[in-house]
Amino acid sequence: MDTSELTALLTPEGLRLLDEVGALDSTDEVARSVSRLRAAGHSPDLVAAVVGQARLRVRATAKFGPFAERMLFTRAGLEQATRLSIAARHAGRFRAAGIDSVADLGCGIGGDALGMAGLGIRVHAVDADEVTAALAAYNLAPFGDAATVQHARAEDVDLSGTDAVWLDPARRTAGHAETRQVSSAEWSPSLEWVFELLRTTPGGVKLGPGFDRTQIPDDVEAQWISADGSTIELVLWAGSLAREGIRRAALVVRGNDAWELTAPSDSPDVDERELGEFVHEPDGAVIRARLIGEVGRALDAGMLAPGIAYLTSDAALTSPFVSSFRVREQLPADPKKLAQALRARGIGTLEIKKRGVDVDPAVLRKKLSLRGDASATLLLTRVGSKRLALLADRV
Repeated sequence: MDTSELTALLTPEGLRLLDEVGALDSTDEVARSVSRLRAAGHSPDLVAAVVGQARLRVRATAKFGPFAERMLFTRAGLEQATRLSIAARHAGRFRAAGIDSVADLGCGIGGDALGMAGLGIRVHAVDADEVTAALAAYNLAPFGDAATVQHARAEDVDLSGTDAVWLDPARRTAGHAETRQVSSAEWSPSLEWVFELLRTTPGGVKLGPGFDRTQIPDDVEAQWISADGSTIELVLWAGSLAREGIRRAALVVRGNDAWELTAPSDSPDVDERELGEFVHEPDGAVIRARLIGEVGRALDAGMLAPGIAYLTSDAALTSPFVSSFRVREQLPADPKKLAQALRARGIGTLEIKKRGVDVDPAVLRKKLSLRGDASATLLLTRVGSKRLALLADRV
């Protein structure tokens, strides 16, 4: 969305037209809507803005649920936005720490600010991109004076009277259309500035889950978060927002349920052991937080191989921090022999998971020519130089 489209959209006519168009679920519906709106005499800018927003609202439902129906987005802003359920958990930590007001520096379309305002925290949202800031102002408008928005650089904001900060540095080129990833040296605000601010002001910074661990300061709490099986972010908490004695945390969220594993530091891995009756795959947040050892000891499990994130055990135990599989048998790793073995067992539906081997599951699936009514999971990995193909069932 460019400025002309935004100007056309943010009018009574534009917003009314957006509500009339409703959800557009397919490219055919988009094409028909464009033709209809243009035939009705609406300007190209307004048509582009309305149809684009109608499509984005459909996609945004996964992150914002029914709230998406009254929000406005850019494509890049939606991709980078925190899903509302996670934003509410971030906001809960601020509230639990007694924080009354937060400056959201790099607010994007306002996902995290919505969570804070929804819990009664006064939030001042700031974004360096003018269009994005305007959309954040629209999305936060229902909260009135409790949620204000400013178009500015984070470095230029007056933080006096603010209890804490929340930062989401721009890790892509500025703008709201096509963007590209940039190195940490090009982030806005810079990582150096962010860390310096967090030395004096309580707060948190949202980073990608693959952030270079060597750059994590020693005096912050590093919390990796996964949602419904995907590791989505790393948050570094500082000052009163960091919990005493905790430097590593893995928060696993599935639907409305959440579990957290914490430790004062990286956890040493458990010892390697022979393949047992069960194989456990740690959640991505657990792997990123380097807390596999904590989970392994709780499950009475060992590492299947050094450096590969599979645990194995004989005990019929599982936990929210792993996906557990009961091993049926070990099959040949050679694709032709593997295909024969799977066909002989009538397996037509196969989940393929791999760690430590260079295999493209989509390519392998074509080679296997699966047939049959049975289903199973195939775990592909290695122990030393030996490849393993384990036929298993999810627990």
